[in-house]
Amino acid sequence: MPKIAIVQDDAPNAFATGRDPEHAVIAFTTGILKVMDREQLQGVAAHEMAHVANRDTLVSAIAVTTAGAIALMSDLLFRILWFGGGRKERHGSNPILAIASLVLLILAPLAASLIRSAISRNRESLADATAVQFTRNPAGLRRALEELSRDNTVVAQRSTAVAHVWIESPLDSSFSSKLFATHPPIQERIEKLRQIEQGNFPD
Repeated sequence: MPKIAIVQDDAPNAFATGRDPEHAVIAFTTGILKVMDREQLQGVAAHEMAHVANRDTLVSAIAVTTAGAIALMSDLLFRILWFGGGRKERHGSNPILAIASLVLLILAPLAASLIRSAISRNRESLADATAVQFTRNPAGLRRALEELSRDNTVVAQRSTAVAHVWIESPLDSSFSSKLFATHPPIQERIEKLRQIEQGNFPD
């Protein structure tokens, strides 16, 4: 049984954290406790329990660490290629190498961020599906997500560093594009749950 925490915040949201199931914490904002009924909260709790059971905190930590390592290595390689042995001797007669190193510096961190975001979206979809397995009631989570989609308030502590842990991303479209989003579109998640309710199981 994970520890339960309450976050003093009017925005309805929740998250799970902890390095493994034995050290997990599931947090609910005061806002979500006010606006959701028992069935909806059961769906939210099951979604966060799914993150714990699937060890998504560990997966996210590995993804973030890998992305950071790629960015660091690309920067190091750029510096070696650009400054190692003197820029004039290295690149004075080889502008292609200079351009290639610059492209690597720009694209490697970008690619790492795209991969990290894709992994996060995949884990959110998996948590929705696992939550349905736990509760045998897709309507609870579906209704919870519908409530979240109607609410315009966002948590006070919104940051790209922790956006992936919330059940609904606190970052709006002005902060992150669909490519870098940490969650699938909430309407897409709702539609998949509605299909499960009707006996259809989307891929």
